[in-house]
Amino acid sequence: MFRNLRRALCAAVAALLLPLAAGAQAVEIEAAAGAGYWHTSGRQILDAAGQPVRIAGINWFGFETANNVVHGLWSRDYKSMIDQIRSLGYNTLRIPYNDDILKSGTVPTGIDFSGGKNADLQGLGSLGVLDRIVAYAGQGGLKVILDRHRPDAGGQSALWYTSAVPESTWIANLKALAARYRGQDTVIGIDLHNEPHDPACWGCGDTATDWRLAAERAGNAVLSANPDLLIFVEGVQTFNGVSGWWGGNLMGVAQYPVRLDVAGRLVYSAHDYATSVAQQSWFSDPSFPANMPGIWDKYWGYIFKQNIAPVWLGEFGTTLASTVDQRWLAALVTYLRPTSTYGGDSFHWTFWSWNPNSGDTGGILKDDWQTVDTVKDGYLTSIKAPGFPTGGGGGGGDDGGGSAASCSATYTISSDWGGGFNADVKVTNTGTAALSSWKVTWTWSGAQQVTTMWNASYTQSGGTVTAVNAAHNGTVAPGASASFGFGAAPGGAGAPAVSCTAT
Repeated sequence: MFRNLRRALCAAVAALLLPLAAGAQAVEIEAAAGAGYWHTSGRQILDAAGQPVRIAGINWFGFETANNVVHGLWSRDYKSMIDQIRSLGYNTLRIPYNDDILKSGTVPTGIDFSGGKNADLQGLGSLGVLDRIVAYAGQGGLKVILDRHRPDAGGQSALWYTSAVPESTWIANLKALAARYRGQDTVIGIDLHNEPHDPACWGCGDTATDWRLAAERAGNAVLSANPDLLIFVEGVQTFNGVSGWWGGNLMGVAQYPVRLDVAGRLVYSAHDYATSVAQQSWFSDPSFPANMPGIWDKYWGYIFKQNIAPVWLGEFGTTLASTVDQRWLAALVTYLRPTSTYGGDSFHWTFWSWNPNSGDTGGILKDDWQTVDTVKDGYLTSIKAPGFPTGGGGGGGDDGGGSAASCSATYTISSDWGGGFNADVKVTNTGTAALSSWKVTWTWSGAQQVTTMWNASYTQSGGTVTAVNAAHNGTVAPGASASFGFGAAPGGAGAPAVSCTAT
């Protein structure tokens, strides 16, 4: 992000926008896409079968910090975290890291093993933990993009190298990660370096500062180790005297495109932020926010609109504390093209961030590392896209026989503080036909009332609650699962029996 260090600071959210829900037709078209490694064609990313896919994900940071592991494991099990990410409709994880995690003996800190949490991470180094996260994410149909965020835990660097971490080390480590995950198509690509900025240039020809040339050297090295990966190349800060966000200026691509040895592997990446990160001149323009599409077109959007290459907005975020930021995010989501209308023919994105401890943006999770900021998450609903096949075989028993639709549901209480509680419900397709919708019902014996629900809508009559899928998670392949969560009060209810019906 556009700063030296992220501060742990809680942010309040102030307004609600109800974006359009993803249409069922587009979801069904995309639902089977995503198998195998991916490649590009024009402005689209295609799966191994040539079907268009959309990256619609979240940043989960921590491996780039002195903890050398994703944050929040001091509070929760990593599997429950990934399950919740998936249940909210995000299909990709961008995982920032620093080069220290590739050093022998680097040990993660800040992991809670009490009560059986994170049990299979005990004794592992940072890379071993990353392996487990990648494996579990892939089992749930998520894809992973590795982001070389910092050369070390000390902070962001303007250039891709420092005196302590030379270019040779940067490239060697990129190749090592590419080789490590070769054959594991959960890892679809690598973001070569986070937010190059002044004095980094684009097309100036100086090998010490020309990020475009460095990206070619590193990208080709990665492809020599794993030719199936996508290469994500961020912008710079300044091109021809015009400055923008760190990593967000891709104006130079038109004149100086990145050239890779393997065709169909290049994705350009921009970052964009609101006033909670820093002020920019366009926020005070009298025409704001109507001026923003022109700004985005100028810096990075033209690459997509001119069919040059796919564009991935690798980071964007805000606390939503100001009206300006709320209007900015609403405009940006519209610009990124709703999934219901455009499907895979869209900009790709990963929101910053999952973590609540990003000081100038906050996260999708609130400070308890459990509760979802449904306002912030709600802005993204119209651009979320389906998850991807896991490559596994069929599911469990078929209760209906033949191609009948059937499902089961499990209800798990994730936290209970007496005055209230949070719970997660996992819906599994137990039949042999894909589900187009599902409904889960349960009855509490006490006075519990749902206070909020995400990834499903609900009605409640007395103690009986009926939850129906959201637009983006109604389609469930045989053997696959969808999830939703909710908060309710008071606590102490226990887990009731649940029933699931599907069509």
